[in-house]
Amino acid sequence: MELEILNAKNSKLYGKCRVPNDIVIGDLRALIHQKLKSTPVADRQSLRLEPRGKALKDTDSLQALKLIDGDKLYIKDLGPQIGWKTVFLAEYAGPLVVYLLFYTRPELVYGNAANIKISLTAHIAAICYTVHYVKRLLETIFVHRFSHATMPLRNLFKNCSYYWGFTAYVSYHVNHPLFTAPSALQVWIALGAFAFCEFGNFSVHIALRNLRPPGTKVRKIPKPDSNPLTNLFNLVSCPNYTYEIGAWISFSIMTSCLPALMFALAGAFQMTVWALAKHRNYRKEFKDYPRNRRAIFPFIL
Repeated sequence: MELEILNAKNSKLYGKCRVPNDIVIGDLRALIHQKLKSTPVADRQSLRLEPRGKALKDTDSLQALKLIDGDKLYIKDLGPQIGWKTVFLAEYAGPLVVYLLFYTRPELVYGNAANIKISLTAHIAAICYTVHYVKRLLETIFVHRFSHATMPLRNLFKNCSYYWGFTAYVSYHVNHPLFTAPSALQVWIALGAFAFCEFGNFSVHIALRNLRPPGTKVRKIPKPDSNPLTNLFNLVSCPNYTYEIGAWISFSIMTSCLPALMFALAGAFQMTVWALAKHRNYRKEFKDYPRNRRAIFPFIL
């Protein structure tokens, strides 16, 4: 069939493009740029049926969309793009550098007051922070399989500002010479909860990785595997977020640090938004999706 390809911003015609009837949107974007060089490259294209309509999914086929010869498709230019993996590496490497700068070079921040001995809790907090972000970096390199190759370049600055800025805020207080550690019992219990949630988060990431064969965009209903920490899938759609929130709340309790709690709550809000969206998509995509699952908090939300 032949389609008219237009600019979603001003409805200007790029040209006409002859395409296979059964092609999917993911392949169509590359074909459009191949035939119409004035269009944005494939990664910058968001195809839609109306200028202000919803973006079409890469897995949608022209047949499923009921497009016929002579129909119109609109391209929204998403702007400069950057790889997901690159963004993740930058946003997770930054906190390591920032936190350890406060921890290993306190004299640069606190001056002469830095001569006061650092508490055991501050040492434990630095280890926890380091382990978390090293884990995230290794997962980005060896575990995660991204469904999209790129994201808008502006996300790099937004994400790095969030992670790096909050890390500086938390690290400043936890490593401060006047930091007062909570009781040993509170520290060790919270440390145990932090470790449990970190292992749980990693276990869920491995389970999610195994759902998608390498080099594909296959989507399946997430289910527990042989690892008992993945049984949380029976209760929520996004247990990786549940464990992540648990880890940062545990860190906040361990340090009795208000900025750490603010970071945990800000992250919890954002992850709840993501979880609700994913939960809706799962229920819409899979007719046999378990009805008893919540999005992120068991039995609640």
